[in-house]
Amino acid sequence: MPERTSHAAPATTSPTAGQKPAATTGPKPVAKDTTAGMLFGIGAYVLWGLLPLYFFILMPAGAVEIVANRVVWSLLFCALLITVTRSWSVLAAAVKDRRVFGPLAVAAFLIAINWLTYTYGVTTGQAVETSLGYFINPLVSVLLGVFVLKERLRPLQWAAVGVGFIAVGVLTYSYGKLPWIALTLAFSFGLYGFVKNRVGSRVDAITSLSVETMVLAPLAAVAMVVLAVGGTATLTTQGPGHFWLLLASGVITAVPLLFFGASARRLPMTTIGLLQYFAPVLQFLVALLVFREAMTVERWIGFGVVWLALLLLTVDMLRTARRNSLVRRAALRAAA
Repeated sequence: MPERTSHAAPATTSPTAGQKPAATTGPKPVAKDTTAGMLFGIGAYVLWGLLPLYFFILMPAGAVEIVANRVVWSLLFCALLITVTRSWSVLAAAVKDRRVFGPLAVAAFLIAINWLTYTYGVTTGQAVETSLGYFINPLVSVLLGVFVLKERLRPLQWAAVGVGFIAVGVLTYSYGKLPWIALTLAFSFGLYGFVKNRVGSRVDAITSLSVETMVLAPLAAVAMVVLAVGGTATLTTQGPGHFWLLLASGVITAVPLLFFGASARRLPMTTIGLLQYFAPVLQFLVALLVFREAMTVERWIGFGVVWLALLLLTVDMLRTARRNSLVRRAALRAAA
């Protein structure tokens, strides 16, 4: 899933958000095409939102096998993209640059935790809770801004964080336990976005994804071998359809990330921040309407409190964007 560019506003998630064009090694600037940006953004979030359906049809494959295949086949797909775009020199430079490779290695392990938790949740009948994790993610990003970046929150942001804590309490009561799947997803993805934000301007989307999968690929390959030796791998035991569906995980992983990268470079972050809600909403609907997961009254109340917190963050984001726009216009008029 997706990464943030600002830790004081609810713009989230994907590994290319917040990248600014650099003079040499960074991605080249593109024209601000709102229509294309919207199409790319909606495409990315819709694909992420429908991902539970893909994991469902991959069963009886478990979370470890699915994630291992995602990593290995994503690496091959990235190698193909780098060959087509003739970017091997850019990838080599990224690997040699400690300021790039170090953060991306950390990001790789964070996204691995996120993927494993998410896949486990979906394949064990807890897709509702996985959607909750991505609803909570903007609140986690705001907290990172306070505790890591020492940012000062605006009143509505403080209100949203407070309401978010109440929501976690209500959901803990409704589940009878701490919603660890949702919290793990929210914090792993929030930290992933934070780490990627630190290196965003130095590396493009394809290179970033390639380095991350290179870091994880040895572990993923070992996991696939162990599963095969133990007789629990499903890659070659469930027929040709299952085999090709698992191989397709590389494309299914990479395409929405690349779509998001194209969107983030064409749209203002306010718009990206609003588009982010497509994914958890779709995940939530799939869990309820397709997987028929249960929602008690207490869980509806907990989700309602979370949505109230997100509403507060969204109102604050829109107000701040409007105020900044007015300030820029005034500055331009003064300069003229």
